[in-house]
Amino acid sequence: MAKKNGFVKQITSRDDDFAKWYTDVCLKAELCDYSSVKGCMVVRPTGTALWEKIKEIIDTELKSTGHENVLMPMFIPESLLLKEAEHVEGFAPEVAWVTQGGNNELQERLAVRPTSEVLFCEHFKKIIHSHRDLPVLYNQWVSVVRWEKNTRPFLRTTEFFWQEGHTSHASYEEADTEARNILDLYVRVCQDVLAIPIVTGIKSESEKFAGADKTYTNETLMYDGKALQIATSHNLGDHFGKAFEIMYTDKEGKEQFVNTTSWGITTRSIGGMIMVHSDDRGLVLPPRVAPTQVMIVPIAQHKEGVLDKAFDLKAQLASDMTVKVDDSDKQPGWKFSEAEMKGYPIRLEIGPKDIEAGHVVAVRRDTLEKVTLPLDDNLNATLLELLDTIHVDMFNRAKERQQEKTRVAHTKEEFNELIAEGGFVLAPWAGDEAVEDMVKEETGATTRCWSFEHQNDDLTGVKDLWTGEDAKYMMHWARAY
Repeated sequence: MAKKNGFVKQITSRDDDFAKWYTDVCLKAELCDYSSVKGCMVVRPTGTALWEKIKEIIDTELKSTGHENVLMPMFIPESLLLKEAEHVEGFAPEVAWVTQGGNNELQERLAVRPTSEVLFCEHFKKIIHSHRDLPVLYNQWVSVVRWEKNTRPFLRTTEFFWQEGHTSHASYEEADTEARNILDLYVRVCQDVLAIPIVTGIKSESEKFAGADKTYTNETLMYDGKALQIATSHNLGDHFGKAFEIMYTDKEGKEQFVNTTSWGITTRSIGGMIMVHSDDRGLVLPPRVAPTQVMIVPIAQHKEGVLDKAFDLKAQLASDMTVKVDDSDKQPGWKFSEAEMKGYPIRLEIGPKDIEAGHVVAVRRDTLEKVTLPLDDNLNATLLELLDTIHVDMFNRAKERQQEKTRVAHTKEEFNELIAEGGFVLAPWAGDEAVEDMVKEETGATTRCWSFEHQNDDLTGVKDLWTGEDAKYMMHWARAY
């Protein structure tokens, strides 16, 4: 339970009301705020800094592999959006339309981009003519709009921020390699930066991206046992190439349709990070994404030399990690609670007695464990090692929890019971979409992915739990955000 006295009483216990707890953490840790437009959020400096860190890591790797950043228009003419029927059908319920410009009614409606496949394809048709023009590796950092009925900060908002990659290739195989490589990049970001364990695999036909041939996905479990799709990568095959007549002349002089991909990770990743790691005291930030890794809290800072020592310590550490000093006039206890609320991975406490003894007290945010460290030349290296340890421990705790909540169902009745308890449920399935619809109606669960880990399973003699037919897939199922 959350403390009933002091700063932390502002946060609902996650075991009492997980949804309210999540909103409390987002708002009280000052990651975001509500705006006057329903479903849209103001991303505050800390939330923005988190997204900028994720963006910096991904952008650097994309550029190192030959991808270039571009910017496409925000608006899509209705006639252009309609060119790929399956695609527009998938997005139709969520599209926001502009029907008037100034005082004049538009002759053609403009969609506020829900995604930009058609815009990129229109451009690809203009710039791709020969095999020498391929591959085209583009990416953009923008916001998109999807008119959601039920919204929640970061997890599902009307407008959200993402990177949106779009590439063109000479063959299906090249496109598939691109889509898989990007999926691996997202896995590294989730696991090595956000400390989130990931299940990777392929979406079912009904759950794949509208217009895709294959959708690859990264799935993870939140603390409450619900799944979250944290990033996806799509091999679109030549569907969009044919719809937009994007053709190139191959080395033999024959005309071929291009194969395209699209892929993205969004500010939803921040929501996932919160729901995996944070607790009743507030935000818990993985060190490698934390905008401030170390917060120095001077004790009795009014006494001579304390504040100077705190800033000397900041200067010493700043070359190796991001450091701030809380020199506000708040009481130390309040500063401690605020540091815990905002999730700084390490809090350093230093006062007159510490200075006299030649040490500093380091407090881990993830475990609240305290350790006394000498103020010597090894302090930087010690803290860097501690930051790495925190990351590894956070990842391992989340992975262990996910493994504990991943169970195998052997009967339909057992499946329903396990879904009600929460977590991933592995169950054999023949691939019938009608079963997906029935399961969703009865339990609220959907297929999350056919994981790479289980794609070589021997399912000889294994039957679909619902139809009794021969199973083709050992699928991950879960209720999801």
